[in-house]
Amino acid sequence: MRAIGVIRHSPNRRVNKEEFEELLRSAGYEILAIVEQTREEHPKYNIGPGKLQEVKELIRELNPDRVIFANPLTPSQSFNITKELKIDVIDKWQLVLEIFEKRAHSKEARLQVELANLQYELPLVKEAIRRIKLGDRAGFKGMGEYQTQQYLKHIRYRMGKIRKELEKVRADREVKRKRREEVGFILVALAGYTNAGKSTLLNALADENIEAKTQMFTTLDTTTRRFTINGKRALITDTVGFIDDLPPFIVEAFHSTLEEIVRADVVLLVLDSSEPWREIKRKFLASIEVLKELKALDKPILIVLNKKDLTTEEDLSDKRKAIEELIRRKGITVSGIASISAKERELEELYSALEEVMFTLPKYRFFEILVKEKEKVPKVIALINSIGEILDIEYGETTRISAYIQVGMIKSLTKMGLELKHPS
Repeated sequence: MRAIGVIRHSPNRRVNKEEFEELLRSAGYEILAIVEQTREEHPKYNIGPGKLQEVKELIRELNPDRVIFANPLTPSQSFNITKELKIDVIDKWQLVLEIFEKRAHSKEARLQVELANLQYELPLVKEAIRRIKLGDRAGFKGMGEYQTQQYLKHIRYRMGKIRKELEKVRADREVKRKRREEVGFILVALAGYTNAGKSTLLNALADENIEAKTQMFTTLDTTTRRFTINGKRALITDTVGFIDDLPPFIVEAFHSTLEEIVRADVVLLVLDSSEPWREIKRKFLASIEVLKELKALDKPILIVLNKKDLTTEEDLSDKRKAIEELIRRKGITVSGIASISAKERELEELYSALEEVMFTLPKYRFFEILVKEKEKVPKVIALINSIGEILDIEYGETTRISAYIQVGMIKSLTKMGLELKHPS
């Protein structure tokens, strides 16, 4: 597919051209030309009428399959531009959804992408119906009024059905999550801008070999793997990557996946430290906005500066200080910052930061565990070491173990015939 890209920069904010081109390439487009304009949004065409004529001339000259706008288009703008250019026109979010369709493998991911597509189409279909009633010939995908009305009904029916199916997935995941907590797993979620290296970090922590390409939105399917933090059992989940101004319909469609962040004990916010500071700042703030929308900012968040192997120690130190200053100015609470190289598996700082955060979690409480049967002592010590932190052991007729353990494990320990005391 061959495309002409169109970017409208606002006077006070520029669109990231390199990121838009990367989105086009990730969707499989050959970029024939990029047309740019700086102005306030034109209500009818998004870009100015003169610039639209320039695009029309390029279409005659280059014969593209599509014109793709880097800016979100209103349904009315989409119809107006298509009518003028007489070619298929899509915007940034439809482009993102095309990439999602290519990357979705599991049933859940495919359902989420379909839901997002239908939510995107809904206002377009409504606009088509409005225009038909006003006497405009514009239908939707060449449909007449009756077909468009029927398609609107189908969209609403299908959206309801998908939401019910995703609710079942969500309920099943909640059961699994509770079971994991009961058997003593710390739940860690990876979050961050697309292409920051989250999948590579999951591979490094869990000693896995999950696909991790230098492309945008490689991961759409929720992936969870086991790993250990100094012998403590943990689970890490990779989630869909963020992007600037992630629209509500995508956040809603991927709610069951993004919920892994909300339900996690600790969130690792991954940033690419090899990028220029302005890009790190932009992507960090975009990620914080998504976490805010998910109501996940009250969780322990560790900022992970990845790809330190691609920069210098001095540059990394400067960026770390800049992040600390930005956090302070924005009033954001984080539990720590760790510099790593997931590719080279240099994770020492991250392990230390995770272990430090772990015992501040609400699920950990101090208990005195009484073991009356001596033959059980080694087994109990090994179990507690895998789910908590032993502070002291007093051996005797009754062995007393002072430790931090997860509340979810109390039932398992009492089933072993142990007595637990929690100081008031």
